[in-house]
Amino acid sequence: MKYNNLRNIREDNDIKQKELAALLHVSQNTYSQYETGTISLTAEVLIKLADYYNCSVDYLLDRTNNPVFKKEL
Repeated sequence: MKYNNLRNIREDNDIKQKELAALLHVSQNTYSQYETGTISLTAEVLIKLADYYNCSVDYLLDRTNNPVFKKEL
């Protein structure tokens, strides 16, 4: 499954795949495969990316179009 929001949020923030790959300690090719859905995102990767972008995991997985993260108390 291709993750459009994952790619869009990266591009909207002018971030290169190589930069995120370094943050996640993976190769640029591996990160590219996350975006295209060639390989599955792990929970650890999703949490790191959601924290990095300050958005919800659901947004990164295209389950919502709202990137705003609402933290429950």
